[in-house]
Amino acid sequence: MRIRYGNANDARLLSEFGARTFYETFARDNTPENIALYLRDSFSPEIQFREISERQNIFLIIETESSAAGYAQLVIDSRDESIKGAKPLEIKRIYVSQQYIGKGVGKVLMSACMQEASQLGCDCIWLGVWEKNQRAIDFYRKWGFREVGTHIFMLGDDPQMDFVMELKLI
Repeated sequence: MRIRYGNANDARLLSEFGARTFYETFARDNTPENIALYLRDSFSPEIQFREISERQNIFLIIETESSAAGYAQLVIDSRDESIKGAKPLEIKRIYVSQQYIGKGVGKVLMSACMQEASQLGCDCIWLGVWEKNQRAIDFYRKWGFREVGTHIFMLGDDPQMDFVMELKLI
Protein backbone atom coordinates (compact mmCIF):
# COMPACT_ATOMS: atom_id res chain seq x y z
CA MET A 1 0.00 0.00 0.00
CA ARG A 2 1.09 3.52 -0.70
CA ILE A 3 -0.46 6.89 -0.03
CA ARG A 4 -0.35 9.76 -2.45
CA TYR A 5 -1.91 13.19 -2.73
CA GLY A 6 -4.96 13.47 -4.95
CA ASN A 7 -4.93 15.90 -7.87
CA ALA A 8 -7.26 17.16 -10.59
CA ASN A 9 -6.75 13.97 -12.59
CA ASP A 10 -8.40 12.03 -9.73
CA ALA A 11 -11.82 13.70 -9.98
CA ARG A 12 -13.46 10.72 -11.69
CA LEU A 13 -11.76 8.20 -9.38
CA LEU A 14 -12.91 10.09 -6.27
CA SER A 15 -16.40 10.50 -7.70
CA GLU A 16 -16.86 6.81 -8.45
CA PHE A 17 -15.07 5.55 -5.33
CA GLY A 18 -16.86 7.96 -3.00
CA ALA A 19 -20.31 7.21 -4.42
CA ARG A 20 -19.76 3.43 -4.34
CA THR A 21 -18.37 3.42 -0.81
CA PHE A 22 -21.07 5.73 0.54
CA TYR A 23 -23.78 3.62 -1.09
CA GLU A 24 -22.32 0.34 0.25
CA THR A 25 -22.08 1.76 3.75
CA PHE A 26 -25.36 3.63 4.12
CA ALA A 27 -27.94 2.47 1.52
CA ARG A 28 -29.41 -0.30 3.65
CA ASP A 29 -30.26 2.17 6.46
CA ASN A 30 -31.74 4.96 4.35
CA THR A 31 -34.34 5.45 1.64
CA PRO A 32 -33.26 5.00 -1.99
CA GLU A 33 -34.49 8.53 -2.73
CA ASN A 34 -32.33 10.16 -0.05
CA ILE A 35 -29.29 8.12 -1.03
CA ALA A 36 -29.78 9.09 -4.68
CA LEU A 37 -30.12 12.79 -3.80
CA TYR A 38 -26.99 12.75 -1.66
CA LEU A 39 -24.94 10.90 -4.25
CA ARG A 40 -26.07 13.29 -6.99
CA ASP A 41 -25.22 16.36 -4.90
CA SER A 42 -21.89 15.09 -3.57
CA PHE A 43 -20.04 12.84 -5.98
CA SER A 44 -20.07 14.02 -9.57
CA PRO A 45 -16.66 14.36 -11.25
CA GLU A 46 -17.32 18.10 -11.49
CA ILE A 47 -17.93 18.40 -7.76
CA GLN A 48 -14.84 16.36 -6.98
CA PHE A 49 -12.76 18.47 -9.37
CA ARG A 50 -13.96 21.63 -7.66
CA GLU A 51 -13.16 20.22 -4.21
CA ILE A 52 -9.69 19.09 -5.30
CA SER A 53 -9.04 22.56 -6.71
CA GLU A 54 -9.91 24.36 -3.46
CA ARG A 55 -6.73 25.23 -1.57
CA GLN A 56 -8.04 24.24 1.85
CA ASN A 57 -8.78 20.65 0.72
CA ILE A 58 -6.22 17.86 0.83
CA PHE A 59 -6.98 14.43 -0.60
CA LEU A 60 -4.95 11.42 0.51
CA ILE A 61 -5.47 8.34 -1.65
CA ILE A 62 -4.31 4.92 -0.50
CA GLU A 63 -3.58 2.45 -3.26
CA THR A 64 -2.73 -1.20 -3.52
CA GLU A 65 -0.85 -2.57 -6.51
CA SER A 66 -4.05 -2.71 -8.54
CA SER A 67 -6.45 -0.01 -7.36
CA ALA A 68 -7.52 2.61 -4.84
CA ALA A 69 -8.37 1.08 -1.47
CA GLY A 70 -9.50 4.26 0.27
CA TYR A 71 -9.16 7.99 0.58
CA ALA A 72 -9.44 10.84 3.04
CA GLN A 73 -10.55 14.38 2.36
CA LEU A 74 -9.06 16.84 4.83
CA VAL A 75 -10.16 20.45 5.20
CA ILE A 76 -7.68 22.93 6.66
CA ASP A 77 -9.04 25.40 9.23
CA SER A 78 -12.58 24.00 9.00
CA ARG A 79 -14.73 24.92 12.00
CA ASP A 80 -17.70 23.59 13.90
CA GLU A 81 -19.15 25.33 16.95
CA SER A 82 -18.14 22.36 19.14
CA ILE A 83 -14.47 22.59 18.19
CA LYS A 84 -12.29 24.79 20.37
CA GLY A 85 -8.92 24.35 18.67
CA ALA A 86 -7.19 27.39 17.20
CA LYS A 87 -5.91 25.50 14.15
CA PRO A 88 -8.27 22.61 13.39
CA LEU A 89 -8.13 20.06 10.60
CA GLU A 90 -11.38 18.36 9.61
CA ILE A 91 -11.52 14.84 8.28
CA LYS A 92 -14.48 15.48 5.99
CA ARG A 93 -14.39 12.01 4.48
CA ILE A 94 -12.44 8.91 5.26
CA TYR A 95 -13.63 6.07 3.05
CA VAL A 96 -12.29 2.54 2.72
CA SER A 97 -13.52 0.08 0.11
CA GLN A 98 -15.58 -2.75 1.64
CA GLN A 99 -13.06 -5.35 0.46
CA TYR A 100 -10.33 -3.68 2.55
CA ILE A 101 -12.22 -3.09 5.80
CA GLY A 102 -10.46 -4.91 8.61
CA LYS A 103 -7.21 -5.24 6.65
CA GLY A 104 -5.34 -2.23 8.05
CA VAL A 105 -6.20 0.27 5.31
CA GLY A 106 -8.14 2.52 7.70
CA LYS A 107 -5.25 2.46 10.16
CA VAL A 108 -2.72 3.46 7.51
CA LEU A 109 -5.03 6.17 6.21
CA MET A 110 -5.70 7.58 9.69
CA SER A 111 -1.96 7.59 10.41
CA ALA A 112 -1.46 9.64 7.24
CA CYS A 113 -4.16 12.09 8.39
CA MET A 114 -2.37 12.48 11.72
CA GLN A 115 0.94 13.06 9.98
CA GLU A 116 -0.63 15.68 7.71
CA ALA A 117 -2.13 17.48 10.74
CA SER A 118 1.26 17.47 12.43
CA GLN A 119 3.02 18.86 9.36
CA LEU A 120 0.42 21.63 9.13
CA GLY A 121 0.85 22.53 12.81
CA CYS A 122 -2.78 21.77 13.66
CA ASP A 123 -3.80 21.57 17.30
CA CYS A 124 -6.79 19.27 16.74
CA ILE A 125 -8.45 17.00 14.23
CA TRP A 126 -12.21 16.68 14.11
CA LEU A 127 -14.91 14.90 12.17
CA GLY A 128 -18.64 14.26 12.08
CA VAL A 129 -19.88 10.69 12.22
CA TRP A 130 -23.46 9.43 11.97
CA GLU A 131 -24.77 8.48 15.40
CA LYS A 132 -25.84 5.07 14.00
CA ASN A 133 -22.43 4.21 12.50
CA GLN A 134 -21.11 2.36 15.56
CA ARG A 135 -18.25 0.68 13.71
CA ALA A 136 -16.82 4.06 12.68
CA ILE A 137 -17.42 5.56 16.14
CA ASP A 138 -15.50 2.69 17.73
CA PHE A 139 -12.66 3.13 15.21
CA TYR A 140 -12.35 6.84 16.00
CA ARG A 141 -12.48 6.25 19.75
CA LYS A 142 -9.55 3.82 19.43
CA TRP A 143 -7.57 6.71 17.94
CA GLY A 144 -8.43 8.94 20.89
CA PHE A 145 -11.28 10.96 19.37
CA ARG A 146 -13.93 12.09 21.87
CA GLU A 147 -17.48 13.29 21.32
CA VAL A 148 -17.68 17.05 21.87
CA GLY A 149 -21.02 17.91 20.30
CA THR A 150 -23.50 17.13 17.56
CA HIS A 151 -24.60 18.63 14.29
CA ILE A 152 -27.14 17.87 11.59
CA PHE A 153 -26.04 16.09 8.43
CA MET A 154 -28.55 16.35 5.60
CA LEU A 155 -28.93 13.11 3.69
CA GLY A 156 -31.24 14.14 0.89
CA ASP A 157 -34.19 15.58 2.76
CA ASP A 158 -33.51 13.60 5.96
CA PRO A 159 -31.81 15.56 8.77
CA GLN A 160 -29.57 13.05 10.56
CA MET A 161 -27.63 13.49 13.79
CA ASP A 162 -23.85 13.33 13.60
CA PHE A 163 -21.58 13.16 16.61
CA VAL A 164 -18.81 15.73 16.36
CA MET A 165 -15.62 14.01 17.51
CA GLU A 166 -12.33 15.76 18.25
CA LEU A 167 -8.78 14.65 18.88
CA LYS A 168 -6.58 17.24 20.56
CA LEU A 169 -3.02 17.12 19.26
CA ILE A 170 -1.22 19.63 21.45
